[in-house]
Amino acid sequence: MSICQGKESWPELVGVSGEEAVKVIEEENSFVTAIIVSIYQPVVGPFICSRVRVPVNLKGIVVFTPKVG
Repeated sequence: MSICQGKESWPELVGVSGEEAVKVIEEENSFVTAIIVSIYQPVVGPFICSRVRVPVNLKGIVVFTPKVG
């Protein structure tokens, strides 16, 4: 059981642009803010229910499932 509200992962967005993924995520879960992050940069920090990291490659394409955290 999750402590976060709303949808928590978006596997269907792998392969789309990061910008499009951000729009879809924020439309489908009003409790989160989606941010684009490069898969080549280290990601650190605590788990946060109101954040979704959108991992993109150098072309801006989502390469891993965006998830709450």
